[in-house]
Formats: sequence, C-alpha cells, structure tokens
Amino acid sequence: MSTDAEMAIFGEAAPYLRKSEKERIEAQNKPFDAKTSVFVVHAKESYVKSTIQSRESGKVTVKTEGGEDDQIFSMNPPKYDKIEDMAMMTHLH
Repeated sequence: MSTDAEMAIFGEAAPYLRKSEKERIEAQNKPFDAKTSVFVVHAKESYVKSTIQSRESGKVTVKTEGGEDDQIFSMNPPKYDKIEDMAMMTHLH
C-alpha cells in the first residue's frame, strides 16, 4: 500500500483518490455490522447509507437519512472506501 507522500504527485485530487493514512486507520476501527448496514435507493442522492431495524415476513424496515426503502443493497465495510482493487470488495452493485 502506498503512503500519503506518494499521493502528493496528484496534488489537489489526492484526497478524492485515496483516504489519508489517518482516515484509513479510523475506518478500519469503525464498528460495522454487515448484516444490518445497507444502501437504499434515493431519488436525488442515488444511494443513502441505512441500517436495518427489523425483518418480518419478507418486509425490511430501515433507518435512513431519507429515501425510498423499496430496493436495499448490502454495504461494504468502511475500510473499503476508495479501495483501489475492487476485487477485494465483498459486495459489487
């Protein structure tokens, strides 16, 4: 894995291409439950992060910042944000 210093050649674009070392460490230590963390389709934002609250007879109730809860997609752990090799991700949509 490359360091923050190696990303300096990308100038102002560097923060958008890869998280800083500090952010990567924070993401790896952030609590994450793959069974309850999902993305929900949203008309304006495309997808919003959500948490499954309950599952009953084929119906899923989620807590979200706003959005539609008709299509739910599994979420990858935060440590995969801006990862360079997508083959390492658990879920691809």
